[in-house]
Amino acid sequence: MKRTLAFGGMVATAGLLAAGLAAPAQAAGDVVGTPLANTGIAAYEIANFWLTEKAANLVAATPYDVETKIVAKHISTGGPAPDSKPGVVPAIGDEKKTAAKSKNVNLPKTTGKVFFSDGYEWVHVPGTNRGYRKAKNPHWCTATSVQSQYRNLVATAGSCVYDTVGNKSTMENWVFVPGYYQGKTPWGIYVGKQAFTHYDFDVYEDGDRDYAFVTVYNGVKGTHDGTGVYGEYKEVSKEVYDNFPRHWKEKKYICYQEGTKYYVWAFVDAGRLGDNVGGQGLAYNQKVGKPVFVFGYPSGSHPDGNYAYSGQTLKWSYGKTFAATASAIKAEEIIGVKSSFTGEGALGSAWLVGYKNNRRLGYLNGVTIGVSDTDSNNRYDTSISPYFDGETYGVYSAAKNLWSGSIAVPY
Repeated sequence: MKRTLAFGGMVATAGLLAAGLAAPAQAAGDVVGTPLANTGIAAYEIANFWLTEKAANLVAATPYDVETKIVAKHISTGGPAPDSKPGVVPAIGDEKKTAAKSKNVNLPKTTGKVFFSDGYEWVHVPGTNRGYRKAKNPHWCTATSVQSQYRNLVATAGSCVYDTVGNKSTMENWVFVPGYYQGKTPWGIYVGKQAFTHYDFDVYEDGDRDYAFVTVYNGVKGTHDGTGVYGEYKEVSKEVYDNFPRHWKEKKYICYQEGTKYYVWAFVDAGRLGDNVGGQGLAYNQKVGKPVFVFGYPSGSHPDGNYAYSGQTLKWSYGKTFAATASAIKAEEIIGVKSSFTGEGALGSAWLVGYKNNRRLGYLNGVTIGVSDTDSNNRYDTSISPYFDGETYGVYSAAKNLWSGSIAVPY
């Protein structure tokens, strides 16, 4: 289920998937917090969903966006103004400022892909007594790890988390995979625990607030498909075994009983996200006109049909921000930057100011929510982002101090 928002020369996609989680969103002031997987069992099952059958569902995922030819030029100037004093949150490991110069661009380890799906269907593996849950419409966006107390926080576009079309809360089976490439998860897979966004985006789909911060559980590695590469069956107590779904026990799927002993498939705990890949800082109420690096996984073609990006590897662009508005998505305070990124896959790309090339760290100051062909030559030349202000910091603050923990064996 997708929707394309064309606003003059810009296009933003908010194709949003139904979520199966029944827990309601909780609002505190201007912040909405919504569970993604609020129990260890739920998170464990989501991790298993993406890792089984040699990560078949990850491999099958497509970029989350649509290609739409832009037929008009429209970037209105005016744009954002700070709502309080400028502020920054330092990156993980970069609390003390350092200075360095380099001609090469070292790509950040913090950026990766978030995956989600429209649910699943059960598929039997021919010639075996096994099956697995095949994802329906698996998609991915770009996201990045950011600083937090428990080193467990991810930032992306709000439309990569919240279902503003179906009004069914959040996406299903939401995970973050830093450094993902062709089914490989070098630092593990991190299941989303709770998502936070601004009330105005959750309720009114306000483009000025199209950003989200998501707490994630510790990463896990492994499959239960008999390869035994990253995990193994481990004996657990009856109390732990009883927490697992009945259909798993009946099929001896992931968990089984032998006499008075109980076993479950245990992933390898990959540890906390920020410990593994670091975390970018956060900058808000910054002066428009600063240079930024944009890091993301653009995919798909330009309006003229040229496929400039595959979405397989992390790419970057660089430029100075400028003020913009786009009334079609209720965005009066957004910023733009010159960039050739195509829309597919780039949704959620990280905008980093003050990027230190030697440390691969900077300050997150935006996330891509759309692209534009501003000169009507059928080539995308601009990316846009919400302006990060004091209200962005408020959403971040609601998420930054929440603990998550391990789900290698859910208790």
